[in-house]
Amino acid sequence: MNTHASPKAPLPVPTSEHLAERSRRARTEPMSVLPLGDGLYEVESASDHTYLVDLESGRCTCPDHVFRDVRCKHIRRVAIEITEGRTPPPGTLAIECHDCGDPVFVDEDEPEPIYCSNHEIRPGDTVVDRETGDRLTVVDVSDLRADAVTIREADCTVAEYGTNDRYEPDVPVVGAIYPHASVKVNGVVPRELTVYTFPRTRLENAD
Repeated sequence: MNTHASPKAPLPVPTSEHLAERSRRARTEPMSVLPLGDGLYEVESASDHTYLVDLESGRCTCPDHVFRDVRCKHIRRVAIEITEGRTPPPGTLAIECHDCGDPVFVDEDEPEPIYCSNHEIRPGDTVVDRETGDRLTVVDVSDLRADAVTIREADCTVAEYGTNDRYEPDVPVVGAIYPHASVKVNGVVPRELTVYTFPRTRLENAD
């Protein structure tokens, strides 16, 4: 006797009440969101199930999205975490500030070290030399690495200079002057003030 599989009954169409319930659960249920880069997020639910959310395409590997094609609580939770500043948006990563450890959202290809707004330094800022405790004024923050800039007087790179040996060689070079003087942002540096170069990680924002 020939038998045929029974056709599957169509899944119920979500009502506005169901959608509101998903939003409530997305906000209140315990979940952890881990950014993976490239717009992907790993969401672990309270039931210890882990799902992959592709936020840019609006997809999730959970059954609610796969079988009902709805915006599930996991997609909603990722969006909430981003909106409230706890998770980096697509194209960015959360990196710890080199000085304080607070998370900073930066582009995925941003070179380290990363600094938060409180510890970032710019021309005109006052900084402290971690080695000596001296205060200096920043006149330039270069894109060049410490192992690529030569100190002519010492015939070595900034990274190779004796007092810089414990600082990362691949960080940007910062130019600063002694003694502490007032220099406007992008202002002209007085000729009599010598500019000294340091690995960025050796200097700390004095403010």
